[in-house]
Amino acid sequence: MLDLSRAPEGFIFNKKADHVIVLPMLPVEFNIVYEDFSQNPYPTLSKLRKRAPISFVPQLGAILLSKHEDIFVCEKNISVFSSVQPDGLMTRLMGQNMMRKDGEEHKKERHIIFPTISPKTTQNVWKQKFISHTKKILDNLSDQQEIELVNEFAKPVSAEALKSITGLTNMTWQEMDRVSQGMIDGCANYTQNKAVEENCNNCTASIDLHIQERLDQDLGSDPALLSVFALKNEKFETISANVKLAISGGQNEPRDAIAGTIATLLQNPKQLEKILNGEFNWLKAFEEYARWMSPIGMSPRRIAKDFSYKDFNFFENDRVFLMFGSANRDEDIFEKPDEFKLDRDVARSISFGAGPHFCAGAWISKTLIAEVAIPMLFEKFPNIKLLSGVEYSGWAFRGPKPFFVKV
Repeated sequence: MLDLSRAPEGFIFNKKADHVIVLPMLPVEFNIVYEDFSQNPYPTLSKLRKRAPISFVPQLGAILLSKHEDIFVCEKNISVFSSVQPDGLMTRLMGQNMMRKDGEEHKKERHIIFPTISPKTTQNVWKQKFISHTKKILDNLSDQQEIELVNEFAKPVSAEALKSITGLTNMTWQEMDRVSQGMIDGCANYTQNKAVEENCNNCTASIDLHIQERLDQDLGSDPALLSVFALKNEKFETISANVKLAISGGQNEPRDAIAGTIATLLQNPKQLEKILNGEFNWLKAFEEYARWMSPIGMSPRRIAKDFSYKDFNFFENDRVFLMFGSANRDEDIFEKPDEFKLDRDVARSISFGAGPHFCAGAWISKTLIAEVAIPMLFEKFPNIKLLSGVEYSGWAFRGPKPFFVKV
């Protein structure tokens, strides 16, 4: 009789005729509790990395890749792990933007927006606008003794920056935040909540109205997204889809990273002191926070053709989630990955992606967050202290819930 208890972990015995063959056990299914996963995905992601790094999660209707190595390799294989997802939530709700295109189509639209997102434009145009907006927001907070940091600082700073970058200067910062959150909720609506979908549709309609209003005006030579697309005489649906893409990622992620990095530094005063005395800079803090908390926790892909990888069989049109948040806490890559450490080497983190769809706004984000928003806050309020605990939520997009500081 076979002693199955002695089987190596991850393997099963297969009896054929009069001999025994040990075959690898294919990672087929891994169940999660969605509510727990949404509140804090990291315990579940740790189990996935150890037990089933490539597995189908029925509660999400997708195959999850949770190891850094697998994501790093597969994201670059666009012939199989395709960003083209005609039936995906983002495409259905927002239109087919460059993030949902591969190859030459993707390169074409990314090339169009380069004048907007280039390091030169960021430093010569956007940075000064960021400073001006942030100064006004901080001045308006000067008389307060307490600040709710997410809603009163991070949101308007991020939204005012995004108004400039997109060219939607006819939109209030409050509406920019609303429509961004509505689209983010819609794109992560894997439980198919009808109210979430309807709100998302309302938000995309608002964006289209604001886009059309601006296109009817003289946009001049401003390097904003609307201007560079209009200069190329692109169709409205192309402009709309890509402006919505910029809004969906350009508001909540900087907002959450600004508030989250500040909260984390305030919770780690010894590490904050190392920045204040010049041992580390604000960019180091942001990059480690982006690894540790991963504002972008996941990026979806569609399997373009049948494919086998590490004994896992993928089939055409399978839905795959590349779990960036898990890769950034992979024990094989980062020592003590659950800890926030300023002196960590984050060169191998994939907070902004790893392949051809590497975040186009990465340079803008680093400038807004690490060169403007965070240092200006600490310069304005050098004695800032946390007044409440900080909780986080979300798995596809993750950020802090509202919290208070004393200034």
